[in-house]
Amino acid sequence: MSLFGQIKSILHKNGEHPVQQEHPPAHPIDRRRKSRFSHKGRKVLVVDDSATVVASLGKVLRSAGCVVREAGDAEAGLEIARGEQPDLIFLDIVLPGMNGFAALRQIRRDPRTRRIPVIIISGNEQATEQFYAQRIGADDFMKKPFSRSEVFARVETLVAAEKLPKLDAAAAPGRPPSGAAPSPSAASREAGTASEKLPNSALVGMTALEARRQLTSMGLQYFSQEQFSAAIERGDRLAVDLFVIGGGVKIQG
Repeated sequence: MSLFGQIKSILHKNGEHPVQQEHPPAHPIDRRRKSRFSHKGRKVLVVDDSATVVASLGKVLRSAGCVVREAGDAEAGLEIARGEQPDLIFLDIVLPGMNGFAALRQIRRDPRTRRIPVIIISGNEQATEQFYAQRIGADDFMKKPFSRSEVFARVETLVAAEKLPKLDAAAAPGRPPSGAAPSPSAASREAGTASEKLPNSALVGMTALEARRQLTSMGLQYFSQEQFSAAIERGDRLAVDLFVIGGGVKIQG
């Protein structure tokens, strides 16, 4: 019998039990949740027809250094998204005129906005609503009302999944940290290279077959994951968009 077993046996016979010492956690528990990542300079678009929601969500985001743009309907939100290409969009479902689902479809079909992460916000948390939002391209779903900690939990989930770039506290607004690899969304927003033969607006409505033919004319194979990754690395916006439209490659993150 081991020494520990002998001591345990003796204590058991005497009707005693060893006192278990409570050890403090290695790291003190901070009950006030802190952001794991910096959000200073992150560009965020909030689309909601409720002035209260827009004000409260905007205040939360600005408190962490985000640059916030606001829209009260889908049409105005789409115009801002296409023109300014924010890093993240919070999109309400019930909106005057075009609803959030229709707006999300347009965001995902437009090469200028298709890779922008979208968090759907709604007062209704039914499973069918969440499923439908995710099926047409939402990256997350957040129920109203929401707390500050939940907002940043959603945002940081996207950062951890590499759908949003990590930002250094000292990074310039709107720029990724120095030395960081460009994300697909960042690469698609940079100026096109000399290989671009068409403006991105010409890709709106292009079919998969047309995109594949265009890639072939550029000496690229629409199903080549390696060529797709290389296009992202060199910031070839036209090639990246054609690969996505062609549908022959796997979109990471």
